[in-house]
Amino acid sequence: MPADLDQSSAPASKTKFWNDPDKRAILFQIIIVVLVVGTIGHFVSNALTNLETRGITTGFGFLSQSSGFDILLTLIPYDATYTFGHTFVVGLLNTLLVGFLGVVLATILGFIMGVARLSNNWLISKLAMCYIETFRNIPLLLQIFFWYVAVLGPLPGPRQSIEIGSAFLNNRGLYTPAPVFESGFWFVVVAFFAAIALCWYLVRWNHRRQDLTGQQFPIFWSSVGILIAVPLVVYFFAGSPMSWDYPELKGFNFKGGNVIIPELTALLLALTIYTAAFIAEIVRSGIEAVNKGQTEASHALGISNAKTLRLIVIPQALRVIIPPLTSQYLNLIKNSSLATAIGYPDLVAVFMGTTLNQTGQAIEIIFMTMAVYLTISLLVSAFMNWYNKIMALAER
Repeated sequence: MPADLDQSSAPASKTKFWNDPDKRAILFQIIIVVLVVGTIGHFVSNALTNLETRGITTGFGFLSQSSGFDILLTLIPYDATYTFGHTFVVGLLNTLLVGFLGVVLATILGFIMGVARLSNNWLISKLAMCYIETFRNIPLLLQIFFWYVAVLGPLPGPRQSIEIGSAFLNNRGLYTPAPVFESGFWFVVVAFFAAIALCWYLVRWNHRRQDLTGQQFPIFWSSVGILIAVPLVVYFFAGSPMSWDYPELKGFNFKGGNVIIPELTALLLALTIYTAAFIAEIVRSGIEAVNKGQTEASHALGISNAKTLRLIVIPQALRVIIPPLTSQYLNLIKNSSLATAIGYPDLVAVFMGTTLNQTGQAIEIIFMTMAVYLTISLLVSAFMNWYNKIMALAER
């Protein structure tokens, strides 16, 4: 009997290599790694050979060379004598400007349209539905061209500008007075941050007060009043340390003040309206995912529709809204690269376009541009995942 057991267990102890799933998995992983590394090595070797054949040097030394061209919109000082490194920073800031403003405006418009889509008012609901179904089914590039060519293009020239108070609107942009900050203005800045801290303390005090007494405090309007009144009082006590630089028509264009170029306006309008249509559907589905019993119970307690939506429905709907909302934010930021179609000087236009044409450093420039968009997307995704964890339902 023991001999039989030894004979039956012998084959099991000498399992063939192909019959062991763990060993097969290790082998397959090694093969995949070798193939991936070999493919990357082949492409790198091929690229270096082609660059050497064409006499193109590699490296990032070109970033210290003078660019030799101006940029239409700059958030930092820049002219043709600055380096390609400064060009990269200018394009990055212009991309971040469009991305940030687009996310904020699209979120606001999307939430409004999503709530309007569920309105009991037939007209408001149908108008919101028409907006959503129209703009989310028209390609974004066509919408960008529509705003740029059909809406902003026909505006009059600088000499026939439309005057709006101290501002002037024409086909070269919207010219507005620019604030000129003097030395004492930092007192106003400090007062503003102090007002923010005071509002934060007021919100915490209101929560404790409501938990103890059940009484509510007009926290919103109180905070707005503090944010306006405190800096304004300090501004006047500091001697009004700010003046205005007004735009003036000199020759064929305006000088002075600030200008919002039509490329920025068209791109921002298209991105906002297009993305907001998708966000509206996300908001609508999130609200409908909340059990209707929550709303009925709220109404039974005499809570108004506005407070029911703000305090009960939306906080629960956010758990459903946030994950797909993150995807829309990422899409908006990546779609901003279409700015090059109308000449808005974002990172793709000024760095991967003009800079690439002048230097020929295709690999380095494309790598840097891809790395920027990847980094921005990962940061936005990480922030939204963190916020989603905060809003997640706490379980015991």
